[in-house]
Amino acid sequence: MITLESLRAYGANVDEGLARVMNKEDFYLRMVNMVLGDASKFDQLKAAVEAGDAKAAFEVAHALKGATGNVSLTPIYRPICEFSDTLKGHTDQPIPPQCLPLVDEAVKQFEIARNL
Repeated sequence: MITLESLRAYGANVDEGLARVMNKEDFYLRMVNMVLGDASKFDQLKAAVEAGDAKAAFEVAHALKGATGNVSLTPIYRPICEFSDTLKGHTDQPIPPQCLPLVDEAVKQFEIARNL
């Protein structure tokens, strides 16, 4: 079961996330569980990257950036943010190879967070 303490130990900025929801702990934890309960966006991101579809990868990464940022899941947010920001305005070009480890790191951190 995910707790504020386990999220802090994981590296989430819990205080920032709580501030976004007026310090309502139950609501914050529900939101975190919603984000972590939906692996489909990460599956879509991996599929887009594997297909070399920069436009689709950017769109999914941008959505994940918002979702993980809103609940301050920093270890996931950082690589997703960097990936999304790198692709922004360049979705008509191939995905830069240096972006691929960012996706791997985000997926890894997502799996870690799901198992808190």
